[in-house]
Amino acid sequence: MSTPMNNSLPWPTEAQVLPLASVRPVLDRLASLVNTHEEDAALIPGLAVTEEEVAADPPPALEQIGDELGGIEVRGLTMLTLQIEDRTDVGPYTLLGAATSFYPLYETPEAAVVLALDEDGAPGAVYGIGEDLALQLAADDLAAYLERFADALEATLDALAARGPAAEDSESARTDAAEQLMDEHLFAALLGMTDSAPALEVPLQDPAVAGIDGLPAGTLAVADLRTAPAGARVDLMEIEVPGDPLETHIAWSERGRVIAVLGG
Repeated sequence: MSTPMNNSLPWPTEAQVLPLASVRPVLDRLASLVNTHEEDAALIPGLAVTEEEVAADPPPALEQIGDELGGIEVRGLTMLTLQIEDRTDVGPYTLLGAATSFYPLYETPEAAVVLALDEDGAPGAVYGIGEDLALQLAADDLAAYLERFADALEATLDALAARGPAAEDSESARTDAAEQLMDEHLFAALLGMTDSAPALEVPLQDPAVAGIDGLPAGTLAVADLRTAPAGARVDLMEIEVPGDPLETHIAWSERGRVIAVLGG
């Protein structure tokens, strides 16, 4: 059973707010794509501009970005969100730590894309989590992920436009095509839905020999992705621990690039 989490979370506040200027070019690109393809895509308004009551509780570091952009919908399907309202610790989030240590950017019942947050609340790398609970590095940071998302969105919307006007298309077929296209251009690779080998398999190491300082007490294993390329993968179930591996959880550091596996 899903364990709901309070929408008002005890977010750490030490981290600096990500400046809107750092993602302004990609936000403008996303807005342009949506305006060009308004039959098939829509912007979810940011918290500062929406006229609706939103129960989302994004981390403080995303305040400026979240005030302007709430997310992107394609054919009514949410493909990017900065306004997750219902947090849970099951499904793709089973092995993740506290709700304040990550923020979902995309989710299905079996998979998710999350932004890693350090202990001070600083945003770091973006990871895809598939049904096997493995982590796949999607991007170095939120700005890089938004660029990658924009590339996939552009390819998807161009392909939908090539089908002809939405009014002359089957609504269900066009929606199915949109979902398949976003999977093809983005999510399949991030969520372990392809047969292609990952860019790199990053092993879980004994913390005693990993040579990484500052690991949390009780660390059973650690994966070091500080120099890993996008597409690198960590199989969190490939660990020998007393009891059930599903009782373990992870903690990020180094802006999401060091992953410590902790006991339950």
